[in-house]
Amino acid sequence: MDNRENILSVALRLFSSSGYDSVGVQEIVDEAGITKPTLYHYFGSKRGLLDALLEKHFSALLTSVREAASYQGDLPLTLQKVVEAFFQFVKQQKDFYRMQLAMCFSGPESETLEASSRYNRELILILEEMFLKASGDHGNMKGRHKRYAFTFLGIINNYITLYLGNHITLDSREAFLAVHQFSHGIYS
Repeated sequence: MDNRENILSVALRLFSSSGYDSVGVQEIVDEAGITKPTLYHYFGSKRGLLDALLEKHFSALLTSVREAASYQGDLPLTLQKVVEAFFQFVKQQKDFYRMQLAMCFSGPESETLEASSRYNRELILILEEMFLKASGDHGNMKGRHKRYAFTFLGIINNYITLYLGNHITLDSREAFLAVHQFSHGIYS
């Protein structure tokens, strides 16, 4: 593994376990076995390192979710594919998803929220577009695409949080249950 990938890997592990704000550059370079100038050469700053991590991992997630969210006239199937895309990503990138979930709940003026917000907005826009297209087939959904996108992502993130806490496994059955709960509410 080259220095750049090593730094990204170490930073992700530390940010995921302790939180971005709790980890200093010195801790990263010590764990990575490099010097500060090496980190600054590749990333410019701690924020530059965070931006590189977000770009690397979010680009893969966004591509996967965008592909899964392509509505083709079968909303339950599309929802299932979207949940499974998230689940597959999380199983492969557990540390990243834990870190990004924590960043979503950072203070409104925090560096981490600022850094991650454009990616989270893009995720929401993908889901909004899916629901907007589906509303053409389901008239009762018209005008609700934004609420549906946020609610659906919330359910997905809650299932992922259960997984991160070792309460469930992320499999097709759990994906079905998430879609069913979203579609039918607490009476499902």
